[in-house]
Amino acid sequence: MLLKPKAIFLDMDGTILNRSNKVSIQTKEIIDELRKQGIFVFIATGRAFDEIEELVPEGFQVDGFITSNGMAGYVGKESVFQHSLSLQLVETIIEKARANKVYYELFPYGTPRVTLKQDHSYVENEIREPKPDSVEINEWLSRKQAIKEEIDWKDSVEGSEFSKFYFFARTHEHIDKWKEELEELKKEIDFTTSTSSKHNVEVMVANVNKATGIQQMLKYFNLPEQDILAIGDSNNDLPMFQFASYAVAMKNAPDHIKEIVDDVTEFNCDENGVSHYLSKFLLQKSTRSNPVL
Repeated sequence: MLLKPKAIFLDMDGTILNRSNKVSIQTKEIIDELRKQGIFVFIATGRAFDEIEELVPEGFQVDGFITSNGMAGYVGKESVFQHSLSLQLVETIIEKARANKVYYELFPYGTPRVTLKQDHSYVENEIREPKPDSVEINEWLSRKQAIKEEIDWKDSVEGSEFSKFYFFARTHEHIDKWKEELEELKKEIDFTTSTSSKHNVEVMVANVNKATGIQQMLKYFNLPEQDILAIGDSNNDLPMFQFASYAVAMKNAPDHIKEIVDDVTEFNCDENGVSHYLSKFLLQKSTRSNPVL
């Protein structure tokens, strides 16, 4: 166990989020106490920045947010670093997604996520009831909400700054075939892919991940790269785990994740696993005098 972390990086889905996609009051309170004691606490998530506010309790604060798997970083609402997918890559991938009838959401910076109107029928069909048993309820609920409230259905792609693509399929066979298509496209255009479940894949700029986002955030705060604690549960957390001084997997993480970390939480994401684990550090003495909001 890392006795005195200088900074803690927390994943969201399957980690501080329960399966209803909410952060508990207990987790907020533990984070508040850790920050009062001088430990920096950051979110490192695959979600876009605009998604976070509705998932956290009122008054939730951390020192910074690394979003879209390292594509952007925020302190408060201020952007401190940002990468963007090219318009050429975006348009190419949408054409291929349409040919393969793959559910997609494109995340521009500063505006709602986008799916093109001409793809509405097959995208909506991917989340038809009943829910496949292998799809986790939190991912299913997020897709349902996206279709109902969050996607901006457009005639064409607008703008030039995009944080990520998210893709989903209701069967493993469909998403695996799509991953193969993306691997072929990488031979023509360089980019990074990441997964957080067996039913999704995301696309980011080449050589960008949670670890690169952490490095940029540490540089912004002039923090050392030692004594870093990271907690997560899935494949998109692997770069973060490899970078951190001490890596912790959630009890609900798959076995291949648990096998490569330093510790595993006693409780899962529905049992406040993170707040229970972080309570171990509440007796640490302060290491800074001016927490950043």
